[in-house]
Amino acid sequence: MTVHLVGAGPGDPELITVRAARLLGTADIVLHDRLIDPAILDLVSPHATVIDVGKGQGEAMTQDHINDLLVRFGRHRLDVVRLKGGDPFVFGRGGEEAIALAEAGIPFDVVPGVTSSIAAPAYAGVPVTHRGVSAAFTVVAGQRGAGNPPIDWQALARVGGTIVVLMGVAHRAEIAADLVAGGLAADTPVCSITWGTHRHQQVLRTTLESLGTADIHNPATIVIGAVAALDLSWAPNVEAFEAAAASAR
Repeated sequence: MTVHLVGAGPGDPELITVRAARLLGTADIVLHDRLIDPAILDLVSPHATVIDVGKGQGEAMTQDHINDLLVRFGRHRLDVVRLKGGDPFVFGRGGEEAIALAEAGIPFDVVPGVTSSIAAPAYAGVPVTHRGVSAAFTVVAGQRGAGNPPIDWQALARVGGTIVVLMGVAHRAEIAADLVAGGLAADTPVCSITWGTHRHQQVLRTTLESLGTADIHNPATIVIGAVAALDLSWAPNVEAFEAAAASAR
């Protein structure tokens, strides 16, 4: 049996991969993150044991505890799915889990998932690259855990292209100030997507100058750069749709 480190995608249940859905239907054990859409969990076999390893009624389960569970279940030769939002290796700590499994001699594999760093902007009509506008993009965590080196935002400002910030809501004012200090114009376009790809997705457009005071809440993907001014909207306006449906009743 194998421990599968599986990406669930950015939120929309239809963005989960075919392989991920198949593994959920055959797993003995599923350990899932807090923000996994319930419709994805509906794909899990009724005979499987499902464990929420995200923040629920109490404090979040530590990463060491999650690693221990994966190793323990793997040693019992169970088919285990570790279901993670987005992609396991994009700020998903999947690398830490893979190391723990490898050191314990437990077979594992990785099922990539659609990352919110690309999907959330796409659902807001923002391409992270666009010919003549941006030829590259950088994905960066807006906060760093203890013991990690700080992010050199001023250096990122000089790199050019698009900057996609995940987990940066709490530090958005400092991030904006550092990027401006690094050379980005204060009126650089910014697009924030909260609950990207979900039915209740919220999109807010602003500038670096106003990012610190903008009404942005977690979980948000923040896109900074010229492409953030593009509005190639295609996803349905859920609120407008629901209002029209209500008036028709």
